Amino acid sequence: MEILGLDIGGSGIKAAPVNIETGELTAERFRVPTPKPTKPESVAEAVQTLVQHFNWSGPIGCGFPTVVNNGKCMTKSNIHKSWVGVQVDQLLAEKTGLPVTVINDADAAGLAEMTFGAGRGKMGLVVTVTIGTGLGTGVFYNGQLIPNFELGRIYYKNGEIIEYFAADSARKSENLSYKTWGKRFNKFLKHTVRIISPDLFILGGGASKKLDKFENEITVDVPVIVAENKNEAGIIGAAVAAHLKMHKAQTVS
Repeated sequence: MEILGLDIGGSGIKAAPVNIETGELTAERFRVPTPKPTKPESVAEAVQTLVQHFNWSGPIGCGFPTVVNNGKCMTKSNIHKSWVGVQVDQLLAEKTGLPVTVINDADAAGLAEMTFGAGRGKMGLVVTVTIGTGLGTGVFYNGQLIPNFELGRIYYKNGEIIEYFAADSARKSENLSYKTWGKRFNKFLKHTVRIISPDLFILGGGASKKLDKFENEITVDVPVIVAENKNEAGIIGAAVAAHLKMHKAQTVS
């Protein structure tokens, strides 16, 4: 079975069909720029462009960069404020004429890792961290997603949101060495351990590829491993979310 996975980001919207049994993309990933301003109707148009590119006529899974509760956008995060309160799944379903499942983008990336990547078969409390513009986190207990755990939004010193201090964007904007930035990222991990005591961290996103440059700064007494799905995790996980929703609906009926 194939499902079209969508990953809506701040700069681009990416899509590809995903084989839901293997987690592999069945066609080359296609990307369009995220419209500016990032308003609902313009994003829906961009999604329709991606659907038409693949001549797609089946179910769609979509990772979305805010807190998503039952398909509804709850916070504006880094997109336009007009999204708050929008039933995103319904908007995209009406635009495309196809069934659409929408979840938080970091949760989607985490689902990909837990289903097909480094987290497969891992029990206990697992935290996936996508290190990029922010710190996107997915939290899983015995393989089950606990949605919308936005650990990157917890407060640090002086009320500063910790991802502004410890994300890869801070390393770049402040021209920090990996060693200096790694100490900051370690503070985020230590804060997370203090709050929820996870059994495992799985690191994804661009900076995770450079773990050898900052792993000596990580001092938490919790195993830390690198994600396997890299750039495709959001697409794959969005497709997984759609498949899980379909399976649940079939079980209920």
